[in-house]
Amino acid sequence: MQTLQRSYMGLGLLMRLNTDRALFFGAISAALLCGAWIASVL
Repeated sequence: MQTLQRSYMGLGLLMRLNTDRALFFGAISAALLCGAWIASVL
């Protein structure tokens, strides 16, 4: 039971790290797209 509980906690940590990485790349992509759009308007 203890092993199952530890593996579940490890899986939760892995999911949090991947979510953080996805948000980071999403924010960078959005900033680049907004910059390109502003440059095309000007």
